[in-house]
Amino acid sequence: MENYQISLDAAFHALADPTRRAVLSRLTKGPASVKELAEPFDMGLPSFMKHLRVLESDGLIHSQKVGRVRTCRINAEKLAAAEAWLSEQRKHWQAQTDRLAGYVELEMIGRSEDGN
Repeated sequence: MENYQISLDAAFHALADPTRRAVLSRLTKGPASVKELAEPFDMGLPSFMKHLRVLESDGLIHSQKVGRVRTCRINAEKLAAAEAWLSEQRKHWQAQTDRLAGYVELEMIGRSEDGN
């Protein structure tokens, strides 16, 4: 359980930044070189590389260097773990709101029968 929590913490840490989310979004379309990934961002390559290091150290991407080109790929398993956690939270809160809606409905019916 502790390893699962650490994995989720790392995933959400990586997802907390809009640049890293954009990189992950791009990588869902397929592998890309660092140059391709950095192109849309208005920052120097050293700053951009820090984002890639966070994504890689948190396990959301893998990179491989062939010659002078470093290519990045998404690690779908890590993202799936974060999505599964969010899905569980969504189910919990949906059940809570369904119960609240049922309660409010019963209250409204009760009040209409009382003439209030």
